[in-house]
Amino acid sequence: MSLPSYTGPLGRMWFYSVRGFAALVLLFLILPILVVTPLSFNVEPYFSFTRGMLSLDPDAFSLRWYRELVEDPLWVMSFKNSLLIAACATVIATALGTLAALGLSRSNLPCKGLLMGTLISPMIVPVIISSAGMYFFYSTLGIAQSHLGIAQSHLGIILAHAVLGTPFVIITVTATLVGFDHSLTRAAASMGASPTYTFFRVTFPIIRPGIISGALFALVTSFDEAVVVLFLGGVEQRTIPRQMWSGMREQISPTILAAATLLILGSVLLLVAIEVLRRRSLRLRGIKE
Repeated sequence: MSLPSYTGPLGRMWFYSVRGFAALVLLFLILPILVVTPLSFNVEPYFSFTRGMLSLDPDAFSLRWYRELVEDPLWVMSFKNSLLIAACATVIATALGTLAALGLSRSNLPCKGLLMGTLISPMIVPVIISSAGMYFFYSTLGIAQSHLGIAQSHLGIILAHAVLGTPFVIITVTATLVGFDHSLTRAAASMGASPTYTFFRVTFPIIRPGIISGALFALVTSFDEAVVVLFLGGVEQRTIPRQMWSGMREQISPTILAAATLLILGSVLLLVAIEVLRRRSLRLRGIKE
C-alpha cells in the first residue's frame, strides 16, 4: 500500500508509526510460536536451546518426540478422542447454528436482539463457569462421569463442545446472510418449491462459505478446549489439550512441544481455508475488496 503524493510529513509519520506498531504486536504474538517449533526437534529432553541447536549442528535435531506421539498409547488415544469429539461437536454446532442464523435473519422475528444475545452467550460467559454449570447439569442426566459408561461420557463432552461452538457458526452464517436476497426464496416458493428444497437448492449454495467457515471455527474451538474436558472427562476421555495439561503437571517432555507444533500447523491451514472461503463468499455476493 502506497501513500498518495499529497500526504504531508505528519501523515507519513503517522502511517509508518501505525505500521511499525502493528509489526511489533504481530512479532509479540508469533514469538512464542517461533520458539516452540524449533524446540520440538531438540534431540535432548529439554525445553531450552542446546549449544548444538544454536550452532545448527544436524546431530542436535531429531524427530524422536514426533515418533513418541505416534507410539505412546496415551497420545494416540488423545488424538483419537479429539478427532471423534471435535467431528461430532462440529456437526451438531453447524446444524444448530445454521438453523438459528436462518431464523435470526428474518426481519419480522420478535425479540431478535435478546435471542441473539442468548445464543452467543457461551462466547461471553467464562469457560470455567460454563464448565461447572455443564458438569452439574449433565451429572443429573447421567452423561458425565457416571456408571452409565464411556460412550455417554463422550456424549456429555460432545454436547458441551457443541454448545461452545454454536455461537461461532451463528455469527459467520448471520454475516453471510446480511447480503442475501430473500426475493430468491420467495420466487422459489411461488413456483411451488418446498422450504427444504428451497434451502438446499437456493439458500445453501449462497451461504455455504459462511457455513463452512463457522464449522471450521467450531472445529478449532472443540479441538482446543481443555477446561470442559477437565470437568466432564474421565481417564478414557483424554483429549490433546487435556493430555498436554497433564503432561506439564506430571511428566514434562518435549513431546508436548511436538503436539503443539502440529496444532499450530493445523491452525494455520484452517486460517488459510477460512480466508479462501471468505474471499469466495465475497465473490458470490458481488463484493470486490
